[in-house]
Amino acid sequence: MDGKRHAASFQQLEKLGEGTYATVFKGRNRQTGELVALKEIHLDSEEGTPSTAIREISLMKELKHENIVALHDVIHTENKLMLVFEYMDGDLKKYMDTHGERGALKPHVIKSFMYQLLKGIDFCHKNRVLHRDLKPQNLLINNKGQLKLGDFGLARAFGIPVNTFSNEVVTLWYRAPDVLLGSRTYNTSIDIWSAGCIMAEMFSGRPLFPGTTNEDQIIRIFRIMGTPTERTWPGLSQFPEYKTTWQMYSTQPLSSILPQIDPLGIDLLQRMLQLRPELRISAAEALTHQWFADLVGVPGAGQHAPQQTLPPQMPAQPHVMPNPYGQVPSQANYGGY
Repeated sequence: MDGKRHAASFQQLEKLGEGTYATVFKGRNRQTGELVALKEIHLDSEEGTPSTAIREISLMKELKHENIVALHDVIHTENKLMLVFEYMDGDLKKYMDTHGERGALKPHVIKSFMYQLLKGIDFCHKNRVLHRDLKPQNLLINNKGQLKLGDFGLARAFGIPVNTFSNEVVTLWYRAPDVLLGSRTYNTSIDIWSAGCIMAEMFSGRPLFPGTTNEDQIIRIFRIMGTPTERTWPGLSQFPEYKTTWQMYSTQPLSSILPQIDPLGIDLLQRMLQLRPELRISAAEALTHQWFADLVGVPGAGQHAPQQTLPPQMPAQPHVMPNPYGQVPSQANYGGY
C-alpha cells in the first residue's frame, strides 16, 4: 500500500455484489493485468467513513497470511473509499451449491478446506483478532483450491483484560451458544464454534443449526448438544438470556446426526462444538488433530504422520490442495453486501 496508485490505475469490470455500504466489482490492474476485487465504499458527507470499513482496513493491513484474503491497496477520493483486494473466484457457499452433492462436498476437499480455515483462524487469534462473522459466504476460494478468510467488517482486536463486546455478531446459524445467551465477554472460542458449524455443513450440505430467531437458535443447538444445566455449565444461570423454562433435551451423538463423518472427524467436531466456551479446542490444537494426519497438498499439513499417496483425481501440487471439480463458481463475497 504505497499510496501512489489512484482509482484510474484499475479497470472496473463486472459488478460482483452490492450491499448497505459497499459495492464490489471485479477489476484489473492496468499496469500488471492482475485481476483484483474492488470494494467501493460510498462516503456520506455528513457521516463520513463507516466504522466497519475503518475496522476492516486497520485489521487487514496487519493480517498478512496465505489463508486471509490480501488487501493490496486503499484509495481514498473525495466521495468514496476503494479497497483493492486480491481476486478470488468464489466463496464456499457458492462452491458447495455448484460442486457439492446436494451441497455436500467430498471428504478430502472438506479436510483441505478445514485445515486452511483453521490456519487462517489460528493466525488471527495469534495476532489477537477475533473474526466474529465466520460463515461459508465469508470464506473465499480460488481455482487453485485455496481458501481464505474474507470480510473483516465485524472483526475486533482483543486484549487483556477481556473486553466487553457486542453480542450482535456472527450470522445466527454460526453463532456460539454463549453469545446467543447474551455473554459479552467472549473470546477466540466463538470463531471455533463457527468453524465447527461450517465443517458439519460441508459434510451434510445443510446448516447444522438453521435457527430463525435467537431463541429458536438456542433450542436447535440444545436439541442436538443437550440442554445444559448449572451443574454441566457453571454460571449458566447468570447469562441474560437464561431461561428456567427450557425443555430438557439429552445429548445426541454427532455420529448419528452426521454418519458421513469418520470417527476422527467426529472427535474433532465434538471438540469444536462444546457448549461451554472454555472447553472448545483452540485453532492451534485443532491443527495438530489426528484427523489431519493424512492430509497432503496443503502447506504445513501432513507433518503428523507419513504422507499418503494422492488419489488419481488429485494431481500433486506443492502449495495447495488442487480443486478436483474444475472451475470455482464466479463471484466471491468480499463483505459489505
